[in-house]
This record gives sequence, structure tokens and C-alpha cells, in this order.
Amino acid sequence: MPVKGVLAYSVTIFLSAFLLFQIQPMIAKMILPWFGGSAAVWITCMVFFQVVLLGGYVYVHLLINRISARMQVIVHGGLLLISLFLLPVGPGLHWKPEGGEQPILQILGILFCSVGLPYFLLSTTSPLVQVWYSASHKVVLPYRLFALSNVASLAGLLAYPFLIEPRVVLRFQSIGWSALYGAFAALCFFLSIGNVKRTSEGKHGPVEQHHNVSVHAKPPPTLRTKGLWLALSTCASLLLLSVTNHLTQNIASIPFLWVLPLSLYLLTFIFCFDRSGWYQPKIYVWSLYALIGLMAYGIVYWGAGMSLKIVVPVYCAGLFLCCMFCHGELVLHRPPAGYLTAFYLVLSLGGALGGIAVGLIAPNVFSGYFELAVGLLFCSLLILLLNYRRGWIMRGLSSALVIGVIVAGVKCVIDYSDYSLLNSRNFYGVLRVKEYSKGKETEHRSMVHGTINHGIQFTAPDRQTRPLTYYSSTSGVGRAITTFQKTGAVKVGIIGLGAGSLAAYSRDGDEFRFYEINPTVEALARRYFYYLSGAKGKVSVVIGDGRLSLEREPIQHYDVLAVDAFSGDAIPAHLLTKQSFELYFKHLKPDGILAIHISNKHLKLGLVVEELCKAFGVSRVLIDDEKLGARGHQPAFPRIT
Repeated sequence: MPVKGVLAYSVTIFLSAFLLFQIQPMIAKMILPWFGGSAAVWITCMVFFQVVLLGGYVYVHLLINRISARMQVIVHGGLLLISLFLLPVGPGLHWKPEGGEQPILQILGILFCSVGLPYFLLSTTSPLVQVWYSASHKVVLPYRLFALSNVASLAGLLAYPFLIEPRVVLRFQSIGWSALYGAFAALCFFLSIGNVKRTSEGKHGPVEQHHNVSVHAKPPPTLRTKGLWLALSTCASLLLLSVTNHLTQNIASIPFLWVLPLSLYLLTFIFCFDRSGWYQPKIYVWSLYALIGLMAYGIVYWGAGMSLKIVVPVYCAGLFLCCMFCHGELVLHRPPAGYLTAFYLVLSLGGALGGIAVGLIAPNVFSGYFELAVGLLFCSLLILLLNYRRGWIMRGLSSALVIGVIVAGVKCVIDYSDYSLLNSRNFYGVLRVKEYSKGKETEHRSMVHGTINHGIQFTAPDRQTRPLTYYSSTSGVGRAITTFQKTGAVKVGIIGLGAGSLAAYSRDGDEFRFYEINPTVEALARRYFYYLSGAKGKVSVVIGDGRLSLEREPIQHYDVLAVDAFSGDAIPAHLLTKQSFELYFKHLKPDGILAIHISNKHLKLGLVVEELCKAFGVSRVLIDDEKLGARGHQPAFPRIT
């Protein structure tokens, strides 16, 4: 076989896969600030990409099995031509949310209109070109081309956070990606024409293009085998997204933490599909027992104070081994080349089902992040199924693993519900209202977002108006507000509502305006807490991302603008940029104070704020009152079970 021919197929597959996995973090970063920097943006994007990937594989399956080689050129070439008119990729500004929209539906709409068709066509390339290659060169199993596509995907993923994002602004990222896509479209079109010529010279019919003689040496895959393909691919996808959720909800919504789990997922594809010897069931199964057991232990006992140096390596190593098991077993049960498109179709269906389960079903069914426990149980059951006939030791250990994961999952749900008046989950995360010391003088409630305390209030009427936790009178924002109140009525803006604790500072004539992206937070603050209803001044709440809301509003002339959005598990990084600081100062009076709450259990935000203050030439003061012993004071992130 000529090297030139192999190179053409390889370059097309490599370029398509590279672009496929470049667009994912790029478009997610473009829309991330529009939705409060929520980690769920990436999960929703992944759901969209997996569903479109499934659509691409269905298209290829129908194209190859129902349409002649000449018509394939017309249909596929026509779609490639249409997609060029949608360049450069990127969402229009009219898609910016105004507050109150359903974020998941809006994100899916943005992705469909801005990158839907180009992504769809890129997703078809690997299976389509592999079939063309198999038909033209009579190669039975072109699975190494599948491994090549995953190498390119991994290269695209890693290039973005380390090479492209730090050096190229989003506008030029879009232009560069679109230029490469144009080159890909031309290459793919000419490759399809060459395929028609080769199949015509060889007098292949439309069926013979993918059903060569060697195919008939083996029977078609059974329904049981297809079910196993679906289960393994679904399990790997579900674990990928649930581990990603676990990491991004506990650290920050930044591309690196999106890329790391997906890179490990792709790496297992490369190892398993490039050489079958990479996956050795008898070796991996022992490591799987240990890592799944440790991950199950972690979801119960590793709370907010657990070191990331332990959490991140354990969950990433566990994800890698689980995906090696799923993808390795897929390779062991792979079909002959004649059933290639059906195999990829089932794999993409499993990927889409895993994405839908984590991105769409779990937020509407679970009140907490329980999908990781479900994924670990799913993987454990598959281990039991595939090792059941490998001796009583394997059968016994696999059964013990299943039981252990079930016990851990049940305990996780029980512990999560302790002291809770209400558990709620939506696109923006998990909220709980917890009540302690019920019936006693010290009875109080707290609002918990993920593992972070976002406000505490005594329930006794004579103590309800006392600002507690990190809003005490010795806190930076408390001092800023009371300083201005000495000279008269004040106007205060606050990004981040929580329980509404800062409203306790309002007096007659004062105006306090809260900006809160999550409508559920306002509903809980008004229903279970008394800061808003008991405020003496005028208090209003604006639903929507704080930065976008400030962009739309006329200049507010705030005495104090408090940005209290960084104590949580996943911080909205778009609120700590030069553009955001310029907006903040625009809404402040000339002598106003910008108060930024920078306590965070994982990230050192003080250095970022200091550099931004230097860039704008403003003075800054760091106030740390954690050790002052103010009554009712607590740090932003106590351990909460």
C-alpha cells in the first residue's frame, strides 16, 4: 500500500480530531462568563458534544450502508460546503442571558447555532474515513486509525490550556480554528473523490465497500455483545463526567480541570485501541479493586478540608483505571471491519447516554452530587459480570466490591441529609438549608452551597439581625459599610446573595442591591432566613450574573461594592479580570470602596487582586479578621457535613 495513500487518510483523521477537541474548551470558555463561571457549563457542553457525536455516527452508518460512493461525495461534500458559510465559529452577543433563563437549554441553543454543523461533520470523519480506507485498501481492521484520532484529540486538548489559551485572545482563536477547518473541509472532500475513483476501478458495489471477504469469516455480533458494548461505553462516559463534576465543583471552573479527566479518558482509548496488549485484565482488576474502594471511601469521608494533593491524584488515577477496564474490554469484544460503523455507533450511543445521565438527568433527580457513587457501582457490577467465571476468588472479591460501594453510597446520602431542612440542586450547584440546636437558645440555620457555608442566622427574634460568619462588624466589608454610614445614608452593591447577611447592616434611608445568578438562592434566603425581610433599608435582588447585570445597568454610584463570590468551591474567574475591575470602578463613587472577599480554601486570590489593583493604580488594604475572635465570626469554609 502506498505511503502517500496512508498519509492522506492519517492527516485527515488527525486534523479533524485535533479540531474536534480544540473547539470544546474554546467554545466553553467563550460562554463561561455568561453563566456565572459555573462548572456545569462544561458538563452541558460535553453533553451536547456527545449527542452530536452520536448523530455523526448515525449519519455515517446510514451514509455507508444506504448510499453509493458517488452519492456520498455529493451529500457529504454539500454539507462541508454549507458549513464553510458558518465560519468563523463563535456565539453572537444576542445570546447573552439577561437573567431568569433556563441555562441548560440556552447553552444547548448557543452551541447548536454557533458550532453545531462544523462539529457534526468533524465527528463523522474518523469512522467515515476508516471505512473508506478499509474499502479502498482491503484492510480488515483499521482500528489503529481510531487510536490515531484519539492521539490527535489528546494533542488538541492539551494544546489549548498550555499553548493557545494563555497566548491567543478568543477572537483570534476563533479565526485560527476556522482557517484550519477550511483546510480540513477541502482535504476531506478531495479524499472522498479519490475513494470513488478507487472503488470504481476495483468494481466495488456499495455493500462491498465495507463488507469484504474476511467479514464473512465471523458471525455478526449478538445482541448480548452489543449490550456489553453499550454498558462499557456508558460506564466510561458516566465516570468521566461525574469525576469532572467532582473536581470542578471543589476547585474552580478552569479549562485545565476540564481537560485533565478528558485527557485521561482519551489516553485509555489510545492505549487500548492502538495495541491490545496494553490492557491485561488479570493485572488491572487488582488495581481496580483498590482504587474503586478508595474512591468510594472518599465520597463519604473526604470533606471540604481534605488536601487536593490526595483527592485529585486518587480520583484521576481511579478514572484512568476504570476507563482502561471499560475500553480494554471493548477492544477484547470488538467486531470485524464489516461491522465497524455499528460498533462506533453503539460506542457513541453509550457516550451520549453517560453524558445525558450526568448533565441532564442527575441535576433533576438527585438533590446532591450522587452520580459518582452511581458510576462506581455501575463499574463494579461490570467487573463482577466479566469476572464471574474466572474463579471463586475473583467472584468473591468482585461481589465484596459491589457491596462496599453500595454501603458507601447509602452512607453518603444519609450523611448528606443530616440536619437538613431542604436539599436542592440545579444548574448552579447544590444548596442545603441546615438547622442546628433546634429548640435551644442557640438554634440557628445555615445556607450551604456545595461544602461552603454561605450564611448563618439565629432563629430567635431578638438575635435575627446580627450579621454572623465572615460578615461580622470586624470584617472588611463590615468596616467599609459602617465607615460610610457615619456620614449618612449609603448605597451598597453586593455580588453574591447567600443568606442575605449583609442586609443586616442596612438602616433607614440606605439602599442595598444584591446581584445573584442563582434564583434558588433568593428563594431560600427569603423562605428560611430573615435578613432580607427584616432589613430596615431598601433591599433589592437582581437575578443574573453580576458582571452582565452591571454591564446593562446605568452607573449606580455605589459607596461600597462588595464582590462576595469567591469563597465557594468553584469560583467565577471572570469576576477577577481587568474588564470586571474596570466595570466595578465605573459603578463606584470616586471615594467609594471595592470590597472583595478573597478567602478560598484552594486558591490564593490575594495575589491576583493585588496585581489588578496595581494595574488600576488604586490603594489596597488586606483585612484578616479570622483571629480577632469577633462573636459569631466564622471563616468562610468550616467543615460542614
